[in-house]
Amino acid sequence: MVAHWSHQVRLSSAFIPGNRATPDLYRLTVFNGADVPVSGFKLGFSGPARIADSATLTGGSVVMRLSNYCEIAPGPGFILQPDACWSVSIDKLDYALQHWTDGAVYGFLVTADGTAHALPTEPTRLEHSAEPHRRGVMRLKGKTTAPATILPWPAEIAISGRRSVPQGFVFEADSETAGSVVEVFAALANALFPGAGLVRGDAEDGCVVRVALDSKLGGEAYRITFATDSVAIAGGSSAGLLYGLITLGQVQRGSRLDADMFSFPTGGYIADAPAHGWRGMHLDVARRFYSTEEVKQFLRIMAWNKLNRFHWHLSDDEAWRVEIDAFPALTAIGAWRGFGLPIPPLLGSGPERAGGFYTKAAITEIVALAAELGIEIIPEIDVPGHCFALLQALPHLRDAGENGLYESIQSFPNNCLNPGVEAVYAAVETIFAEMLELFPSRWFHVGADEVPHEAWATSPLARTLLETTGGDGPAPLQAHFLKRVQAFLTANGRITGAWEEARDGGGIDREDCYLVGWTTVAASQELAREGYDVVVAPGQTYYLDMANGPEWAEPGAHWAGWSSPAKAYAFDPATGWSAAERERLLGVQGCVWSEPMADRAVFDRLVFPRLSAIAETGWTAPERKDFARFSVAANLMPSLYGTTDMAGL
Repeated sequence: MVAHWSHQVRLSSAFIPGNRATPDLYRLTVFNGADVPVSGFKLGFSGPARIADSATLTGGSVVMRLSNYCEIAPGPGFILQPDACWSVSIDKLDYALQHWTDGAVYGFLVTADGTAHALPTEPTRLEHSAEPHRRGVMRLKGKTTAPATILPWPAEIAISGRRSVPQGFVFEADSETAGSVVEVFAALANALFPGAGLVRGDAEDGCVVRVALDSKLGGEAYRITFATDSVAIAGGSSAGLLYGLITLGQVQRGSRLDADMFSFPTGGYIADAPAHGWRGMHLDVARRFYSTEEVKQFLRIMAWNKLNRFHWHLSDDEAWRVEIDAFPALTAIGAWRGFGLPIPPLLGSGPERAGGFYTKAAITEIVALAAELGIEIIPEIDVPGHCFALLQALPHLRDAGENGLYESIQSFPNNCLNPGVEAVYAAVETIFAEMLELFPSRWFHVGADEVPHEAWATSPLARTLLETTGGDGPAPLQAHFLKRVQAFLTANGRITGAWEEARDGGGIDREDCYLVGWTTVAASQELAREGYDVVVAPGQTYYLDMANGPEWAEPGAHWAGWSSPAKAYAFDPATGWSAAERERLLGVQGCVWSEPMADRAVFDRLVFPRLSAIAETGWTAPERKDFARFSVAANLMPSLYGTTDMAGL
């Protein structure tokens, strides 16, 4: 048998909801469209959804499984004849499928000689449903009497008059610093809107804009003053000046692209400053790798939305993404997955070696661009949990005496750094020390989420440490681990960030620390009440992997429900908080978890325009928000891949 048949063999899948008498079924079907029979094979595929340990399979059996990756074989001697199908039905997954991206994303056949053959794979369908799958940025419907398209909406706006829309702007800067900001804005506008010519030379047709720093304004504040034939922009800092230029660019784009609704003003002013200091966006690059250019473009879109904190999730069970000189195995092993590799083709990867990592040179470029755009990058290395990839690369960090098996909530076995292994601390400090040289941010995020309840239960070294710390289970062990990690970061002048579980067992000191509340809407308020500085990021509204709606046709996850743009926009992070609790509120953050985003048009569907909804909450006072006005402006905002809704609402 040779590989020429593989492109004629296809994989499809369907979810068949059950009822009181029958269970839900997930059915995988391989169709042989080739002119030769296929035998002696097994099917490899991956989720996000995972086959439950207690599942019963009809038509085949599981021969290998790791988290969402699975290999299934038909019965002995089975031959898949030409124009015939082989189906296997599964009666139990870790969760019932809710959206078309939950099922198998990519499949391949592994033949008897050990060769993997990629198969054309259709997205999972819901039985008896023909509704097209939704991809691309959701277009919002809205009308407004607002005088301009500005997002986030400013603190004060009083503009008037109408003139023909400037095709672009000629800038006159009063200082070298202001001139540098104009250059940053020109590069930003050209990258987001190539060919638009927002910034022009003296010899080209453009409205004159005078640009100056003004120390009387706050750090991120700006003021724009409109006149008949010119515009003046003042900013309290380079960041404030850049935000003023971005607002001017938005006013021009709105009046040019929707002249019936908006005009370019000839008088009045815009005075603006943010409501919150922390206006963040998180990007998970472990589950899916995004190239350096993709990350840079994501930062540019953040800047156009006046977001100023980039939480860069650089490690997880599925991959390690940052170059570390002291441990080259981290990227040689941990950055790649594929058939036959230590990390298999998870989350819809094909059988080929796939993945990547950020070199130190690439990180330096990204950090420099972020600084120009007024964005501070907070790197995250997730410890002690979510370390499957790290431990595949550095197995010497395990306790050799540990003889039991525990699994994470995502079904990764023994995936946590062991607080009882002294070598763990030396490795973590070595890794962090190299990263501190790359990332000048005062914040460094250490994860500390989702350690399994059974973690380290059979580790002799962990049991010995537990005799010292006291208590039961993993919480006091993680607390001990976090105290040492935080002490290292504090000694190096950094503030330790973590997910909310870092408070468990009292392991993280409230000083020199901030926590991200994510599990429930109420969790962040609880953290603030306990005296922690808090970034609000509830999964129910601010996790952008959650689907936009409950329909099967929407892509995304559903463990925290669903959150439409309207729902995300309406969420007020501090409703019901006391004055003392509000003192602990740093701001808000959206989180882009990448599990369902194998299709880049799905990324656009899930992230935009909800990114802008969160950005406006971070910037604009609650009483000045208006979803109809926001909807009109959001339709003019850039997305990462430029895909638009292909299936309608």
